[in-house]
Amino acid sequence: MNLRRTWAVARKESLHILRDPRALGVSIALPLVLLLLFGYALTLDVDHVPLLVWDQSQTPQSRELAARFTGSPYFSLLSEVDTYGAIAEALDRGKALVALVIPLDFGRQVAAGRPVEVQVIADGSDANTATIAMNYAESIVQNFSQGAMMKRALRHGVKPPALPLEVRPRVWYNTDMESMDFIVPGLIAVIMMLIAALLTSLTVAREWETGTMEQLLSTPIRASELVVGKLAPYVAVGALDMVLSVLAGRFLFHVPLRGSLLALAAMSMIYLVGALSMGMLISIVAKNQLLASQVAFMATFLPAFLLSGFMFDISNMPKVLQAVTYLVPARYFVALLRGLYLKGVGPSDLYGEGLFLLAFSAVMVGLALKTFKKRLA
Repeated sequence: MNLRRTWAVARKESLHILRDPRALGVSIALPLVLLLLFGYALTLDVDHVPLLVWDQSQTPQSRELAARFTGSPYFSLLSEVDTYGAIAEALDRGKALVALVIPLDFGRQVAAGRPVEVQVIADGSDANTATIAMNYAESIVQNFSQGAMMKRALRHGVKPPALPLEVRPRVWYNTDMESMDFIVPGLIAVIMMLIAALLTSLTVAREWETGTMEQLLSTPIRASELVVGKLAPYVAVGALDMVLSVLAGRFLFHVPLRGSLLALAAMSMIYLVGALSMGMLISIVAKNQLLASQVAFMATFLPAFLLSGFMFDISNMPKVLQAVTYLVPARYFVALLRGLYLKGVGPSDLYGEGLFLLAFSAVMVGLALKTFKKRLA
């Protein structure tokens, strides 16, 4: 490969990028816009669930139970009701998600130490949110029950019974249980895959559409020199996008980076080269800018978003899709970024993901070179 000819192609592509400031601005701003939109819109936290309370007992015990719900960060009192019809209407219209119904004899039964049931009604149309809200409600009721049992024992001068099991939870890595710390690293991987492929998906196709490819084919330039020369400027643009995304994650979303910055930079460059080469391959095959951009979007964003483990747990997917995820490079980069951001693990713990990304980049570069050689022939 002749470095002089490669540099000439890289310079030509760089000038083309600089002569179109709007496209350059979009390529730099789009990752930040997507990161801001998805970062603030996507959340796995379920809190301030709108709650209805029907307190038929109106006793200190029932008011204490209702206060435990409304005083927690997970529920937000919407209103107090006095009929099942009002509950059904609010759930039907989507105004409330959960309703707490306290029976008439609640206070008397609790004071006597006898079992009593309370009813929690949830809108199950959003199954995930409803399940989490019901777990919150069950935990609050259980804590209230234990507290009532302790109070009654002390009131009668009896030693409170020891609880058979005491849970002392300890959360590692994401101690505050912030979903943002979990989402942002994966979001960076998904966005960079999309942006990198879109950046290069138009390069060769544009040459064919404008008629300049014939001029390039008439020169002594080799396929490897043309591909590498066209990739080089976009590697710089992609690296700038990656830096801006990391800075946005740190200073806008306050996601700490506990791992090695050098390891992050190295793995990011390997991932970028593979994604850019994938876009170049699509551009070589498509020969049409519109088709190339559509194929690049379908081949990068959808698999990266749905099959990388970014939003959906891979272990809960059907076995066939679990097998397909092994072919999605974003799966490995998502795992790598979360390991670096949340766990602070070193390269020795992530060598498997790194080796796959290296293989992915090598295969994409090789396919781009081989496919373009066929076009030259």
